[in-house]
Amino acid sequence: MSIKINIPENIIGLTDPEVQTSRGKFGKNKQINKQKHKWWLGLFDLFKEPMLLLLIAVAIIYFILGQNNEAYFMLAAIVAVSGISFYQDNRSRIAMESLEKLNEPLTTVFRNGESTRIPTAEIVIDDLVIAQEGNTINADGEIIHSNDFSVNESLLTGEPYAVFKSEKTELKSVFSGTLVASGLAVYRVTKIGFNTEVGKLGSSLQNIKDTPTPLQVQIQKFVKVMAIMGIAVFLLVWGVYFWKTQNLLTSLLKGLTLAMSILPEEIPVAFTTFMALGSWRLMKEGVIVKKIRTVETLGSATIICTDKTGTLTENKMSLQSVYAFSSNKLYEKEQWNIEEAKKVIEIAMWASEPVPFDPMEKTLHKEYEKTTNNDARRQFSMVHEYPLDGKPPMMTHVFENEEGKRIIAAKGGPETIIKVSNLTTEQQKQIHDIIITLASKGYRILGVGYSDYAGNSYPKDQQELPFHFVGLVVFYDPPKANIQSVIQQFYEAGIQVKVITGDNALTTKAIAEKAGIKNSDSVMEGEEFMKLNEVEMLKAIHGTTLLTRMFPEAKLAVVNALKKDNQVVAMVGDGVNDGPALKASNIGIAMGKKGTEIAKDAADLILIDDDLSKMILAVAAGRRIYSNLKKAVRYIVSIHIPIILAVSLPLFLGWVYPDIFTPVHVIFLELVMGPMCSIVYENEPAEKNSMQEVPRPTGSTFLSLKELGISIIQGIGITIGILFVYQWTVQNGGNEQLTRTMVFTTLVFSNVILSLVNRSFYFSIFTSLKNKNSMMVITNSLTLIFLALIVYINPIARFFDVIPLALYQIAICITVSGVSVLWIEIWKWNKRNNNSKPNEIKKL
Repeated sequence: MSIKINIPENIIGLTDPEVQTSRGKFGKNKQINKQKHKWWLGLFDLFKEPMLLLLIAVAIIYFILGQNNEAYFMLAAIVAVSGISFYQDNRSRIAMESLEKLNEPLTTVFRNGESTRIPTAEIVIDDLVIAQEGNTINADGEIIHSNDFSVNESLLTGEPYAVFKSEKTELKSVFSGTLVASGLAVYRVTKIGFNTEVGKLGSSLQNIKDTPTPLQVQIQKFVKVMAIMGIAVFLLVWGVYFWKTQNLLTSLLKGLTLAMSILPEEIPVAFTTFMALGSWRLMKEGVIVKKIRTVETLGSATIICTDKTGTLTENKMSLQSVYAFSSNKLYEKEQWNIEEAKKVIEIAMWASEPVPFDPMEKTLHKEYEKTTNNDARRQFSMVHEYPLDGKPPMMTHVFENEEGKRIIAAKGGPETIIKVSNLTTEQQKQIHDIIITLASKGYRILGVGYSDYAGNSYPKDQQELPFHFVGLVVFYDPPKANIQSVIQQFYEAGIQVKVITGDNALTTKAIAEKAGIKNSDSVMEGEEFMKLNEVEMLKAIHGTTLLTRMFPEAKLAVVNALKKDNQVVAMVGDGVNDGPALKASNIGIAMGKKGTEIAKDAADLILIDDDLSKMILAVAAGRRIYSNLKKAVRYIVSIHIPIILAVSLPLFLGWVYPDIFTPVHVIFLELVMGPMCSIVYENEPAEKNSMQEVPRPTGSTFLSLKELGISIIQGIGITIGILFVYQWTVQNGGNEQLTRTMVFTTLVFSNVILSLVNRSFYFSIFTSLKNKNSMMVITNSLTLIFLALIVYINPIARFFDVIPLALYQIAICITVSGVSVLWIEIWKWNKRNNNSKPNEIKKL
């Protein structure tokens, strides 16, 4: 992709053949070589899974006992379980690789005489790279052209301040991983990849592993507890059965059967699948998830702190009016050729970057071209520059031509330019009245001034220069067409909206009102906010909607105060100054088009099209993923309980048929549960009330006894049902085969009904059935087909040691299953009656 940028004509860059030669000699610009995925290693890793190890142990015992058919079935089960796991792992891996590819940074280089953006890995030695404010330096090099260029090298030096560098000084080297704090530079690449200063850290960085999220830790603890319980019960069953039968291998087989029924290995697999595929789905919607752990946080966002320019507004920044102080007149577009207006535009242009990247500065350069009769930009070169600083900030540029003529121009917040100019109180009031009138219409206003300083030793601070006030340049950045709808959806989802901007209060208020932001009369400025203590800060944040004239420290203070108040903060930003707040927030959100690399690097999410409405999709996706993961875990807990108790209770209670389930029955149920948990529920659409619920509390978990209580009751309900069928069959003269068939069939029917009922813990099953989920239909249909094959196809029935059922027996199994599971519909009906208003729905 070629881009236009104004750089000296002598800078051409490498040609395509030179790029190939350099790459062949020095390689690619990669600082960490990730091990390429090998599918056979992935298969090997599967055999570290406890469930597969249990299956292998059972298969070996069957072979020793001479029960070859059962052993071969176990081998087939190993292939099936491995296949499902491999498929799920592969889906997750492909999704993550797609995200990594999108997250790969781009770098602007000169090649064949044109500037073009390439993946950072494609940089080669001797490339000419363009680095602008907000960029990351992506290779070591030496500056050959610069313009007020400074970098933050804290990554390497630990020093937080910016260092100015130039081709004219000894400080001309730049290093990969450092951040451009101001200006622009072109540097020639001298080192890439492992040979860069930061590349030498590559091996240590490669060994750093991401720390698990709170939910991952909870899942690991839960699975560990279940595994310990499994081992304990396994030993107990093995011991009891051996005491009764004195048969070591058969006892071991019985214990392993129970161990398989207890181990909830589906839960960690479901977590990984849900997070990876959730990120992949968001990517398709235009939201890049940089950190997969963010997905589990999205649905719990309680406050969104948004910038104004480019987020609430279109970021077009068209020049609306020009105010000339000399004539005390406001000039509209058709009047900009009048001398007084031209003067204001000219000074504002000189105060802008020579190579503009800010929308306002681009506009000023364009309007200067239209209004000037003599374009003097090529005749002057910058000799000194004061970067953007102050509260509100201002910037000053100093230019000279060959004859020594000097231009010193400044622009910035009107209050600051007025403050540094030599104005009377009456003149200040005159300008302030104009500013109030313009700002109340939602216009963005910059003050413009010039200095006639003639000395050769420039003062340290630009505010020390003697300035003359020239006028105001007035921009209009209209609100985005969809912004009212977006803001309203945030409110409906129970998310507060705060506007944090560097603009003034009047302009921000006017735009906020047009955007539909509530309580836009409550305003506080950054300097006033920073004077407060922690308690006062928090009180001020909750009582204020618009935080204006905010600077980096103030933005960071807002985020930290809200986090201490247990709020889940989503921060939207795009500039260099937004980096600290983005990094500190729970969910940092950067803009894909206008966002600086520093903002993107600090963020967790990137909105590709700079469209805040995508954040609504992200919150909805986060809530859907968390809700579906909770449903999947509840399903697993509910269905494991009857399997565990059906295997153990007949033995412990001394019932007539203690071997009601063998490993082949348990593994069939496991083959049904695995896809149901991680594939079917992952595909479940969001419930219609998900975006009207309040965000879930921070630190809440669905793995607590309180949350899983209803699932445990569901599991006990199914257990009562299958044990009733067991006793009813025995009491009516049923033999072991018929009893096993009735219990097994009832449990499979219960599983199917449970999977449908658990699609919602609020809406009825009839409402849930309207939600399209083809995977649910396919999986349950296959389950019922396989059940029919097991019961009615003789060779398969003999293998499973079951017999065909009569129609009335099937009806009994269905009826008991329905009663065992569908009672929860009464509970849900009562819940709906107690929560009649959608926005009052309590968390499940």
